[in-house]
Amino acid sequence: MIAVIESYRAGLFGRKHIANNLGAGLVVGLVALPLAMAFAIASGAKPEQGLYTAIVAGFLTSTLGGSRLQISGPTGAFIAILSGITAVHGIAGLQLATIMAGFILLAMGLLRVGAIIKYIPRPVIIGFTSGIATIIWVGQWKDFFGLKPAASSLLFHEKLLALLQALPHLDWGTTSVACQTLLVLIFAPKFLPKIPAPLLAIIYATVVQIGMFDQVATIGSAFGGIPQSLPSWQWPTVSLQKILELAGPAFAIAMLGAIESLLSAVVADGMAGTKHDSNQELVGQGIANIAAPLFGGFAATGAIARTATNIRHGATSPLSGIVHCAVLLLVMLVFAPWAKHLPLCALSAILFVVAYRMGEWHHFIHLFKTAPKSDVAIMLTTFGLTVFSDLVLAVNAGVMLAALLFMKRMGDAVTVEDTTQDLEDLGAIPLPPDTMIYRINGPFFFGAAERLQNLLQAVNDKPLACLILDMRQVPFADATGVAVLGDLISQFHQQDTRVILCGGSKQLLASLKKAHLLTKLGLNNIVGDRKNLGDALAS
Repeated sequence: MIAVIESYRAGLFGRKHIANNLGAGLVVGLVALPLAMAFAIASGAKPEQGLYTAIVAGFLTSTLGGSRLQISGPTGAFIAILSGITAVHGIAGLQLATIMAGFILLAMGLLRVGAIIKYIPRPVIIGFTSGIATIIWVGQWKDFFGLKPAASSLLFHEKLLALLQALPHLDWGTTSVACQTLLVLIFAPKFLPKIPAPLLAIIYATVVQIGMFDQVATIGSAFGGIPQSLPSWQWPTVSLQKILELAGPAFAIAMLGAIESLLSAVVADGMAGTKHDSNQELVGQGIANIAAPLFGGFAATGAIARTATNIRHGATSPLSGIVHCAVLLLVMLVFAPWAKHLPLCALSAILFVVAYRMGEWHHFIHLFKTAPKSDVAIMLTTFGLTVFSDLVLAVNAGVMLAALLFMKRMGDAVTVEDTTQDLEDLGAIPLPPDTMIYRINGPFFFGAAERLQNLLQAVNDKPLACLILDMRQVPFADATGVAVLGDLISQFHQQDTRVILCGGSKQLLASLKKAHLLTKLGLNNIVGDRKNLGDALAS
């Protein structure tokens, strides 16, 4: 129990800390209650499966994860992926895909690749989170307005068209309860800040439904209520064909789970002044996603909103996360019969708010107005692919475009300058006739190789006795850069032009040595600094 042991060492289980963590765990457990059920229903699962996920995954990540204050469970970010998997493969397929994703996350943590996630560019993150938020918002219209849309495919635009066609026939009773719930969610934090707004909202909606709108769809009418017990251990049916079919969805769950959990851990560090272990966090998330489906749950990850709530209410150790799980278990065992009266439209109203907050539309608009056009294009591409195609494709395409853009910018930053007239480092030694010095600034990789090729073309027509390449500002060269440099040396040697290499980092010289270019140049044509050029030229 990594996180628990570290908290003991840090002295975070004293009397004061225990009281703070008990209080924080109680609050975040009450906040997680409606969210877990709402996310489960939106993902195509039963409401109790959301509770199972929050309890099992929440406990395991609190004790085995790399963040002391992380709260894990079902999240809105998963809805777009999980609902699609459930629609095609059923809940059993979703659970098997989750277990597979758990092993992927576990392997990522053990291979120590957790730090790689932080290199996903901000335009990509904003693009796919805004896209997911849009999918969640539109996906909740059916229950929020009590619609009965015509059957459609899983494609977003066809779903949207079917919902728009059904919108004129909305159920006014359902819509009324949903709008009242939405108002409670919006205004409750202002007037009753100490009571979790989602909890207050579902209590209000349930009372209204019982007293006024008994025809509104509820958990009881849709799912038959929530059992008052945890499910027994169950291992899903596994076959090679199913594993192959679910490999793509499992990878999608793993990647999104890794991104979401590590982003949440970063938020926790910023709020509480802690420092998480990204690789251990992936290990904890992996174990949690392996275990949750075995007890009836599905995919889980770090929940940013619940983690922030946990910290704001005084959490200092994993004890709060464990208490949050205990609160959910207690509520399910004691108050489950009451849950059958909870209107589905109230949970949709909660997801409306989740989608709005997840979208971070102010960041989307700010980036759209202030960022370079290339970054805006990456954000919009990621957003569009997330909504209309596939989240994995969206993230991959966004990262690839961002990488290409970065390489172009790096290539543009590399310069090749004629510094023949800059003789201050040479002292009083004059340059021999027909000698030129070119200085290369920046990493000499494939994106900048063209610049050296252009140099070759520019000086190739001039009869040179000696060409000096000043590479003191070149930190490294990749295979393409080394190959281009080798071609340049060969062509100048064919013209009886001497080539002298000045400077170069250890990494650069190691690459050139591996390619046998240092031997081709000759030791007398390799100098460490411009001050030594005089001796080299005299030799």
